[in-house]
Parts: sequence; structure tokens; C-alpha cells
Amino acid sequence: MAAIVKISLKAGKDEAVRRFHPWIFSGAINKIHGNIAEGDVVEIYSNRDEYLATGHYQIGSIAVRIFSFKKESPDINFWKSKLAAAYQLRKVLGLIDNPNTNVYRLVHAEGDGLPGLIIDYYNGTAVIQSHSIGMHYSKPFIVDALKEIYQDKLKAVYDKSTETLPKMAKIDCNDGYLFGNAETKEVLENGNAFFVDWEGGQKTGFFIDQRDNRKLLSDYSKGKKIVNTFCYSGGFSVYALKAGAEMVHSVDSSKKAIELTEKNILLNNFNNAQHLSIAEDTMDFLKHTTDTFDVIVLDPPAYAKHNDAKHNAVQGYKRLNAIALSKINKGGILFTFSCSQVINRQLFNATITAAAIESGRQIKILHQLSQPADHPVNIYHPEGEYLKGLVLFVE
Repeated sequence: MAAIVKISLKAGKDEAVRRFHPWIFSGAINKIHGNIAEGDVVEIYSNRDEYLATGHYQIGSIAVRIFSFKKESPDINFWKSKLAAAYQLRKVLGLIDNPNTNVYRLVHAEGDGLPGLIIDYYNGTAVIQSHSIGMHYSKPFIVDALKEIYQDKLKAVYDKSTETLPKMAKIDCNDGYLFGNAETKEVLENGNAFFVDWEGGQKTGFFIDQRDNRKLLSDYSKGKKIVNTFCYSGGFSVYALKAGAEMVHSVDSSKKAIELTEKNILLNNFNNAQHLSIAEDTMDFLKHTTDTFDVIVLDPPAYAKHNDAKHNAVQGYKRLNAIALSKINKGGILFTFSCSQVINRQLFNATITAAAIESGRQIKILHQLSQPADHPVNIYHPEGEYLKGLVLFVE
């Protein structure tokens, strides 16, 4: 392992680190002692030469992502300890060796003290996404640690980082198996079966973060006419049908997503008499449909990934929710979400309130939703709470 580079901070710029925030911004750096390259392991010191933390260096506004507040080297023992801690948390959550659920997030970046790293577990296959070059370079250690933790339960490790690594680094990276081969791409979530395409699908293949919210939809589905928009692989649709929905429409602009949805509908033994797939933009569908629904699910992709897109995102969420509210039957339910990290909960709720006012209908909040416990939020890094949702009763 290469020598660890030392970075000194400017006076007064160590306060956030002392509060265990895992990011060092470039403007806080006073001096880099020696040659440095993206992905290098660095130690952070105050202007008084006090050790503060260890992390990965990267080019950009966030210059260091901290993975330890103890003076330690990220060798194989470090990785075994970190991943074992993440594994034990999922065991506490009842996700390990659960006969009804064999898909979950094992590592949630800052939430598990490993900024830049995502690991999702799919019934024997671990799918890794690196969001930093440092984590990309750490993959041999990560794979070895996973093999030791899971033993023969781990059949394969797949790397899906091509689209998530920083482009400025110009690292040669191709998605592919780092270990073994997947024995199956079928998983169970709360007893519901899904085919997961981690090789060609979105993110790591499945939106695990909606597991609890899909389960909640079951409580409002029996005998109802439901539309699941931005449906991707049909997660909400399958839960609704299993709970006894009279009819479910699944809408997505991607034909590939609709094909995945239909595959999952059939996998759970439902047919076209109970389910209708629609390959169309959600806004176009809602504008043109003459149907109304008892339950609508709005789970759009992130409308804003940066602060400079925040205003347009707010307007987009408002328009989307306002038109959805006009398509809900009296006494109906709206499940509405935002996964835009820069749209905080207060702003999201205010935006939905604005849409409700525009609709002119009387509306009650039944539930305020978030990401599940296997997507933990580090209390020192509130930015990690990215998923916001509301369940509304529409009179």
C-alpha cells in the first residue's frame, strides 16, 4: 500500500470534522504534504498538527471522504471489520437469513461509515457501486472481506461502477463479475418474487429503498383501482396485486422497464385481466387519461441532483402532484415521493402543499415516509436522508 499523504486544514476549518462530518471541502485545505493523486488515502490534521481523520482524496468540491476517525490503515482487517459491522446491523434488522426477504442493502455509503461505497445483496450476489476512486481501488479488499463474511452463501460479486465513478478521473472501468457467477437473478422481498437485472437495469438493479413503502401500499390496495407511475420493474404493482387490488396500471416511459414489470407480474402469477402496462411518459399519461383512480403512486427519478436545479425541480414536483390529485377519486390515496437529495423534507412537504392548494381539494397527511433501516442515515451527516414521501388522503 502506498504511503499515506498528510493534509493540513486551515484555522477554524476543523470544526465539522470534530463533529464527525465525513466530508472535507477543498476550500478547507491549507496544505497537502507531498504528491497526491485521486483515490489516495490521506490523513487529515488541524492547523495545530492534531490528527483528525483518515479518508480518500478526490478532485472536486468534496476533496476528502472520511472513512475513519481513528488513525488506521485501510488494510484487509479494516475492511473485514467495517463490512462485518454493516452485516451485523442487517442481522439486527432481521434481513440476514430471512426466508421471505433475500434482497437488502449491505453498505449505504456515509450511513455505514464508508462514503463512496454502495453494496446491495441479491440472493447470493453482492452488487458493488463505487462513487469514488478510493473505493474503486479498494475493491480487492472489499471482495475478500465479503467472501469471508458470507462464506458459501456468497455466489458472486458484480461491479457496476462504470456510470457512478467520477468522470474527471478517467479511470478505465468496465462492469463485470469480480468473483463467481450468479446462480439466479430472482429474489424475494416480503414474499414477493422479483427478477433483478443488475447488469442492464437502473442503479444496482432494484429500488431496495422502497421496500417498507411498498409494504405499506398493501394496506391501501384491496379492491382498489391503482396506477403505479415511474414503475420501473413494477415493485409497487406486484405488492398491490398481492394485496387484492382490483386493477393495477403500471406506467413508465421506458419500454425496457415495462418489459421488466410484465416479467415480474407473470412471476407472481398475475395476468392481463388484473394488470395493464403502459409505456408512456407519466405527465403525458396523467394529462390525457380519462380514467380516475383510487390510489396513485408517484415515484419519479431525482428531479434535482444539484442545488442549481432545485427551483426547476420544485416546479416539476408541484405540476406532477397537482395533476395526480385531479385524477384521484373521492376518498382516494396518493403515495408521493422525492429521491432528490437537495430537496429536503421541509421543502418537499411545502411543494406538495402548494400542489394541494392548486387542486382545491381537502387533503390529510396519513404517513410521512423515508428510506428503510438498511439505508441508515449517519446522525452526523443529515444529507444522507434522500428519500422523502407522503401518503395523502384526498377527500
